Amino acid sequence: MAMVRVAPLPVDVRVGWLDGRPRSVRLGDERLPVVAVVRVRRELSAYPRSSGPRTLFEIVTPKARLQLGYRHRDRRWNLEGVDSGEQRALAEAD
Repeated sequence: MAMVRVAPLPVDVRVGWLDGRPRSVRLGDERLPVVAVVRVRRELSAYPRSSGPRTLFEIVTPKARLQLGYRHRDRRWNLEGVDSGEQRALAEAD
């Protein structure tokens, strides 16, 4: 399956106090626990001047595989990608 980019959608993310990694994600009315963090990409050197640096987390939840972006300047989390096989499950959750 391939990760499909989506328009950034603000989401509520709870993170670990010590390491800052996502622990759960709220999509609509449902809170999904993070089963695994597959990949972390830190964009600290090259980033758009208007938006600032960000860190991308590719995570696995019981219902979907997601790509979350954390914008350091705004201190906001966005849903930026969904595994193409899991898009239907996310649409049903909304």
